[in-house]
Amino acid sequence: MVNNGIDRIDQYDNVFRGKRLGLLTSISGVDRKLTSTIDILSEKYTLTALYSPEHGVRGNVEAGGVVDTYEDPYSGVMVYSLYREDSRRFTEEMLNGVDALVYDIQDVGVRYYTFISTLYYACQECERRQMELIILDRLNPLGGYVEGNLLQEGYESFVGAYPLCMRYGLTAGELAGMICGEQGYSFPLTILPVTGWKRDMLFPETGNLWMMPSLGLPRFETALLYPGTCLFEGTNLSEGRGTSAPFELIGAPYVDGYRFAKYMNGKGLPGVLFSPAYFTPTASKYAGEGCEGVHVHVTDPHRFEPCRTGLELLFGFRACYPEQFSYLPPHKEGGRRFIELLFGSDEIVREDVTLQGLLEKYDKDSRIFRQRQERYHLYP
Repeated sequence: MVNNGIDRIDQYDNVFRGKRLGLLTSISGVDRKLTSTIDILSEKYTLTALYSPEHGVRGNVEAGGVVDTYEDPYSGVMVYSLYREDSRRFTEEMLNGVDALVYDIQDVGVRYYTFISTLYYACQECERRQMELIILDRLNPLGGYVEGNLLQEGYESFVGAYPLCMRYGLTAGELAGMICGEQGYSFPLTILPVTGWKRDMLFPETGNLWMMPSLGLPRFETALLYPGTCLFEGTNLSEGRGTSAPFELIGAPYVDGYRFAKYMNGKGLPGVLFSPAYFTPTASKYAGEGCEGVHVHVTDPHRFEPCRTGLELLFGFRACYPEQFSYLPPHKEGGRRFIELLFGSDEIVREDVTLQGLLEKYDKDSRIFRQRQERYHLYP
């Protein structure tokens, strides 16, 4: 049985007792019985502030939706937003009256998922104040596997704040240790470790219930696809938002789903099959328009390579629909395109780019990152 840090909190009473706690959490911050960490800490200790990442502390905010500052109606604790229009950072007011910052969010092990950007900013703030950071560690649902390219200098953003691979294979506690070690931080870092988790374990093997970390990742299978299919957020193809299968359905009005599914299955990619898909998104790209494309089915989670599969899909659409396929323009004039921020470099949009060249870059970068992260492993 795998137990996360919150499941073992009674063994660490001395860590929390007598401290004014500020909790950074989301709807995924629950114990094995699905009791919220907010409720647990507010009942047992002195909880003086809550900090909301993207999606809100109770998970009630859509992706990209601005989070307001308000009083949590259940605990009576003030909630401060770390996902504001003007900033994703802590302010002086937020941390007044707090002795230790507690972090408890179920991450999905993917560089673009913004919870780890918030964790990085929290580490920076704790270093500035020399404030204790307590991490209730959680298993990585995608295991300790590493895939994809490294974020390049100059392409940092909220969907890529630290130089990690796309699928980075660390827990939140291990990542915080890595950030502190590489940046030379000296603030007090306390980690309540996971027990029973090994690096070759995927989420279904842990005995835990899947708690949606956001509405866009309703199932483990969705999270497993996400390192690759999230790239389509930077294109004019629908990534399935506004359907019941986000990041599993990929398509557009200009695609022939039957032919494209046959094309992708002809590649013989490991651990995955493709079926024709016909869908009409209710929101996001092509809302109300009929789309065709593929439904991506994972047949062997341990053999499946989501980063490679996402790139193979993207280059497949580019090859089959060269006149219609495009990358979305920058959100603001002079800015980088979203695909560059997701990919962590501009290599994917260069005219001379090749699929084979990027796959070789994936292999090289992931080897480098595996060696770099090993010293921060807390689990076998």
